[in-house]
Amino acid sequence: MRVVVVGLGLIGGSVALAARERLGAEVHGTDPDPETVTRATARGAIGAGDGAGDVDLVVVAAPVGQLHEAIDAALRTWPQAVVTDVGSTKGALAGAGFGPRYIGGHPLAGAAVAGIEHARADLFEGATWYLTPNSETEGVLLERVHRFVTGLGATPISIEADEHDRLMAAFSHLPHVLANVLVSQGAGALGAETRPVVGPSFRDATRVAGANPSLWGDIYAANGAALAKQIDGAIAALEQVRDWVRGGDTAALRAWQQAAADAGGRLADQGVAGGPTHEIRVIVPNRPGVIAEIALALGRAGISIQDMSLRPESDNRSGEIALWVTEQHAEQARALIDAAVAS
Repeated sequence: MRVVVVGLGLIGGSVALAARERLGAEVHGTDPDPETVTRATARGAIGAGDGAGDVDLVVVAAPVGQLHEAIDAALRTWPQAVVTDVGSTKGALAGAGFGPRYIGGHPLAGAAVAGIEHARADLFEGATWYLTPNSETEGVLLERVHRFVTGLGATPISIEADEHDRLMAAFSHLPHVLANVLVSQGAGALGAETRPVVGPSFRDATRVAGANPSLWGDIYAANGAALAKQIDGAIAALEQVRDWVRGGDTAALRAWQQAAADAGGRLADQGVAGGPTHEIRVIVPNRPGVIAEIALALGRAGISIQDMSLRPESDNRSGEIALWVTEQHAEQARALIDAAVAS
């Protein structure tokens, strides 16, 4: 497999290292900073050269604000390749009209450090990796990206781009906003004092505060509509709690605290399921986007495709797809697949 990584920071560098070490891929890379390319080559993340010629897969790991331009350039530079990215917002890219060779991606992985010097081949081990195919996506290209992501150690889940952004606003972007607010409030409350008032709860809640300002400024802006809606919800909830606190409504506050404990328990139980896998084979029509429809239907139900394989029939009017899902999801997956094929 021949891979090009565009952008050789922590994520791009880790993709390159994992692709070489875990998949045995031929990996080349580019970066706006020539010194970064030199360091990536010295680390063994990429080989010499920029990957000119035929390429199977291009991973764009540029900053969020530069993704549109970088993806467009990759599609033109490598006309045979499927192009994916690792950006944390997907809606604007999905509507950019890049065509069937672009499949959005977002690994839920990272670290508090940045740069190629901190890249590592195991960064994606066990991580969820969202993919955002659409009605134009060719099944063979989705399979290629899916196998690549799985080979890096991650668990790919297909999801609509807008749904991805809604979830990221709630589970990633809003927590960063609130962490920033908390440190500002804390600094204001402490003033010039030097009392040892910071306990573990404050440290846990503010760990991500102020992270990479240029990166996060772009992320907030790129996911503005979904994030603003989440902020509105948080403001409304805080106003309600404020009223209970001012009124001394102990019963309401206890119930609110218990509801948070219950919700936290439910969220903790909603991780990606493991266990034995079940093989599902089905004949699908040679219809554009049918594989993407199946993957998205399973993704909406929270069912991870552990592996997939495609085999066209000799008449080229249909093909067989084999999917492997966890045993506990097998029956539901079969029903969703049948419904997607019949639609």
